[in-house]
Amino acid sequence: MPYVNIRITREGATKEQKQELISGVTMLLRDILGKNPATTFVIIDELDTDNWGIGGETVTELRKRKD
Repeated sequence: MPYVNIRITREGATKEQKQELISGVTMLLRDILGKNPATTFVIIDELDTDNWGIGGETVTELRKRKD
């Protein structure tokens, strides 16, 4: 019973893109490891960029400097 947790920043991933991620990961586990799709769980967590840090800074601040 695989459990996959995908974490992305909340920046507009569409419902269709999320469905593609869920389907694609499920099929990858089926094809590579022989896992049963009916018992494969895929969770997508979307986080605000203020709640994601890299190198001691939030993604929000890092992206402000890139602009």
